[in-house]
Amino acid sequence: MVVKVLVVDDSGFFRRRVSEILSADPTIQVVGTATNGKEAIDQAIALKPDVITMDYEMPMMDGITAVRHIMQRCPTPVLMFSSLTHEGARVTLDALDAGAVDFLPKNFEDISRNPEKVKQMLCEKVHSISRSNRRSLFSAPAPTPAPVAAPAVPATTAFGRPAPAPVARPAVAPAPAPARASSAYSPAPKRKAYKLVAIGTSTGGPVALQRVLTQLPANFPAPIVLIQHMPAAFTKAFAERLDKLCRISVKEAEDGDILRPGLALLAPGGKQMMVDGRGAIKILPGDERLNYKPCVDITFGSAAKSYGDKVLAVVLTGMGADGREGARLLKQGGSAIWAQDEASCVIYGMPMAIVKADLADAVYSLDDIGKHLVEACL
Repeated sequence: MVVKVLVVDDSGFFRRRVSEILSADPTIQVVGTATNGKEAIDQAIALKPDVITMDYEMPMMDGITAVRHIMQRCPTPVLMFSSLTHEGARVTLDALDAGAVDFLPKNFEDISRNPEKVKQMLCEKVHSISRSNRRSLFSAPAPTPAPVAAPAVPATTAFGRPAPAPVARPAVAPAPAPARASSAYSPAPKRKAYKLVAIGTSTGGPVALQRVLTQLPANFPAPIVLIQHMPAAFTKAFAERLDKLCRISVKEAEDGDILRPGLALLAPGGKQMMVDGRGAIKILPGDERLNYKPCVDITFGSAAKSYGDKVLAVVLTGMGADGREGARLLKQGGSAIWAQDEASCVIYGMPMAIVKADLADAVYSLDDIGKHLVEACL
């Protein structure tokens, strides 16, 4: 099946190069181009592409605004091009929040010097997000919820600072979400004194993590580690974003950090994160032999070795099967494994690998995972 692509960028050079690269793949057809966000909306409605590649900074209407309008009027998987800077990370996270599915670095030097590598990356991304769950694109990100009922304790974080107030999210009127059957295939979890909650995810993960973590109260009793496939330049900005939105504390993990209740540590991009039995974080250089840096299997495996049956691991939306082998080790040690259900995933790859390997103790919809974490741990 041929994947139809709309290329949006105000640079004539970049539009031509992206179109040439995609057109060289016989299974991809560039059906149109646009030079700004307004043209992108019109072309998306008229051409009904399977995938849209989108720049951010354009005249008349920027990429994020265009993505919001497209998701309201004709939800379509969008691949953003981003600069590998802190500001580029912030903008890309905003685009993902608006409904974009994934992103690639926008590096003109690579486009001209290493066309084969760029072609492989770009075409793989286009094919993968063309298979994303379009139903999940209808739903705007959930607003920061009201505090979850919990035992009466002072509303402070693990460091004794006041819990952050909810931050208002951009007011975007979403298209009505299509009705779907209940996707919680498992009963509510039983309470247990977990020593660690470990969450792994990839494509669709930034928004999924935001929706889960904003449901947790400031006094959440378990330490949390987060493994999101993301470049090195992005993880610090992502951790800062989560910390502002959540009642728990969130930071990019550093070597020597100590696990604490109410603190979520995000694995730094380009590196590997491990935990030890003393509750210390070890950050290691990214191994070139591994496809993912950070890798969910690495963190899950270290948690299995250090905490036995006291880990609750959650695998959210993402391509591939990263997390499956680490989950297998956790399962062998008696720990609990949850998977996000297919209906709420952007890409049902990583959770599907868990389910097909018969490793999932529970399968929950995205909007149920946060409340079930509270039920399981408080």
